[in-house]
Amino acid sequence: MTILKLTGVTVSRGAGPVIRGVDLELTSGEIVAVVGPNGAGKTSLLEAISGVISPSAGDITLDGGSILKMSRVARSRRGLIHVEQGRAVFPSLTVAENIRLTARTATATAEAMDLFPELAKRAESPAALLSGGEQQMVVLARSFAAKPRVLLIDEMSLGLAPVVFTRLLPVVTAFARSGVAVLLVEQFTHLALGVADRALVVSSGAVTWAGEASVLRDSPETLHAAYLGS
Repeated sequence: MTILKLTGVTVSRGAGPVIRGVDLELTSGEIVAVVGPNGAGKTSLLEAISGVISPSAGDITLDGGSILKMSRVARSRRGLIHVEQGRAVFPSLTVAENIRLTARTATATAEAMDLFPELAKRAESPAALLSGGEQQMVVLARSFAAKPRVLLIDEMSLGLAPVVFTRLLPVVTAFARSGVAVLLVEQFTHLALGVADRALVVSSGAVTWAGEASVLRDSPETLHAAYLGS
């Protein structure tokens, strides 16, 4: 069942559109990777979906109803959770306190920390003392505790070594197996395609390719042509 639907979404900043005419349907339990060159408009697309900015054209629906007039807070209360770039933890709070901030149920904090045994061992440590990879685990655990229905993840590998990012990917697939629809923007293209069901390639502000992620995984030529916008 389609949870999130984008129809002709265009996002403008300054003089003109940074991304235009995006159509997308996201269903429960699937992962869609959004990949492409830096500056192609991928982050702006996620920000338009979560309500950080408003699209200049098109429509975005959640469960069949338009959310364009909803605030960012209202969208999050409907289960639309946005993990932005930058590992935004509260450094003076402990790991457990960071996660409890978003917990929707009494058991949500423990369930979230079960995803990361590393965090359970440091539950009472201030988040400021964690490594970059551990802080990203806190961000993901906090998102899981919020009981999302749609999870937007923007460059969670930023500043992390590929080996650390590889440790985080199974958690993304666990989100999807639990029924969460995941839209994943990622710079490590092949790693993202390795966990995605479908993919969009965005280049120069437009979707240049859309389809099964396996096609791009198996055909470097197709991926290269899509990055070039051809």
